[in-house]
Amino acid sequence: MIGRSRDWLLAFTSGILLALMLNYNGLLAKHTMPIFASWAAHGLGAFAAFVLVVSCSRLLGPPSKEAQPPPKAPLWYYLGGVPGAFTVILAAIAVNSSLALSGTIALMLVGQVLFGIVSDHFGLFRTPKRRIVAADFLAALLVLAGSVLIIFGRA
Repeated sequence: MIGRSRDWLLAFTSGILLALMLNYNGLLAKHTMPIFASWAAHGLGAFAAFVLVVSCSRLLGPPSKEAQPPPKAPLWYYLGGVPGAFTVILAAIAVNSSLALSGTIALMLVGQVLFGIVSDHFGLFRTPKRRIVAADFLAALLVLAGSVLIIFGRA
């Protein structure tokens, strides 16, 4: 149960950080251009990741001699930055529209849930296969309904 709580906390924290990133990137895009804002976000992100890698490797030290090196990852595993770049650009545009931050994040969540359901069902990108059940569609419908309330409930 402790491991699961940790996973939930990590996912929740990730959502907060995503909202912060979208907000800051949207503000930068408002004053520059969405593509420049994406470049700035990814450049600073690469620098922050580099600092984290160096810091963690110094804190943890070299791997033990008994440890097996991880298997080499296929090249297509490195393509995560491509949809990430488009996500940042498109979100920066949407955040500066009438959707604002909450509407943008709500609709992004709908897209993530629906893609996640399909991905789990077909085992896309080597994810574990999981059969689609009616509760999956109910959850997606409830998230969509919540998104509609967030977007149109401001009147």
